[in-house]
Amino acid sequence: MHLKPELIVLPVSDVDRAKAFYEALGFRLDLDKAVSDDWRAVHLTPPGSESSIIFGAGLTSAAPGSAQGLYLVVADIEGARAELTGRDIEVSEVFHDTGGLFYHGPHAGEVTHHIEGQNRVAGPHPERASYGSYAMFSDPDGNGWVLQEITQRAPGR
Repeated sequence: MHLKPELIVLPVSDVDRAKAFYEALGFRLDLDKAVSDDWRAVHLTPPGSESSIIFGAGLTSAAPGSAQGLYLVVADIEGARAELTGRDIEVSEVFHDTGGLFYHGPHAGEVTHHIEGQNRVAGPHPERASYGSYAMFSDPDGNGWVLQEITQRAPGR
């Protein structure tokens, strides 16, 4: 059996503002449908992805901005950051962790995956190791995204 993540539901406060933000990121609009004043779904897909996001009115009771630790994989972290900042998206500087490959800690609203002893260092991983370089951004509601550079997948992935 194969299981693949398909759709992430994002809690947002302003559907049109979120739609404009994700379109500015380069996400493809797949659906924008309202069936009433209380229910609207906006479905978008990141470029090159098989998984999508959805947000709108009446889709979730989660608090706007409460989705954290959402990863987007890129082949070139510095190029991706430059492209996003060129689209007026505020993205952190590229960083890596001296203690390992998986980093996401309690800095500036980041919530999960922090392991004691990790040390965030400016710049990409010195060896440009796959899974080792990161940058972060948030949508207008504060839903937190992590860009992670992967140039070669781990075996079996």
